[in-house]
Amino acid sequence: MLIDTHCHLEKAILKNEANEVLARMEEAGIGRCVTIGTSQKDWNLYYKIAGIDARVDWTVGIHPCDIGDDWKEQIKAISTYFMTDPMPVALGEIGLDHFHMPKYPDEAAELKQLQEIVFREQLQLAYQLDCPVVIHSRNAVMECIQMIDQSGINWEKVVFHCFTDGPELVREINKRGGRASFTGILTYKNASAEPIRQAALEQGVEKLMLETDSPYLSPEPVRGRVNEPGNVSHIAAYAADLFGVSLEEITNISTRNAVEFYNLVVE
Repeated sequence: MLIDTHCHLEKAILKNEANEVLARMEEAGIGRCVTIGTSQKDWNLYYKIAGIDARVDWTVGIHPCDIGDDWKEQIKAISTYFMTDPMPVALGEIGLDHFHMPKYPDEAAELKQLQEIVFREQLQLAYQLDCPVVIHSRNAVMECIQMIDQSGINWEKVVFHCFTDGPELVREINKRGGRASFTGILTYKNASAEPIRQAALEQGVEKLMLETDSPYLSPEPVRGRVNEPGNVSHIAAYAADLFGVSLEEITNISTRNAVEFYNLVVE
């Protein structure tokens, strides 16, 4: 069964709708999802739901847009979560976001510097833990690549999620051993989605990982509605047409890659 390799269940959990969301996921033929941590406000939620529902795996990390005044304390707490049962399957999402910036240059420069500090410290922790890393990069792919290079992390443990930066940059990631994963943007009909499709083709079907990034970025034909893990089925169907292979092959390859990347336990 397909796996949604990147979603955010926080809102569904807080609204007591997680059971319904996961039931619809399973009805759509999706057997599992990875809910991605962005700050300590959601880590405990994900730890608890992963402990009671085998369909859910989870990660911890500080998103570059969620850096608070207590970021040092949060980074210290990350390693303790890797001693829990169930344990996070990756550190992420972490990275750099140069899109959501203050309008004043001095403030933007200060925030960029802070993002780099927090990213670097989390990369160092991931290196020590030898765990998979989920990267958030917005208008900052080469900067992220350079910092990952400097960290010494095994690139085979790196995924750039929700990749939107075209074939040239995915080539830089792939030649180092890393990979990109793709969302419902693949299915969009506007011209801005074409470089993303070209990036997916450049990377190739054998490295394919699929994600919803729900509750955001709903794919066609449900664009405009709140996204859910079950909608990765629409992305998979589109990817099969894009790569010119069967849906069964897309399912088998993307599921295998998700299991291997996150070291998921399969019974």
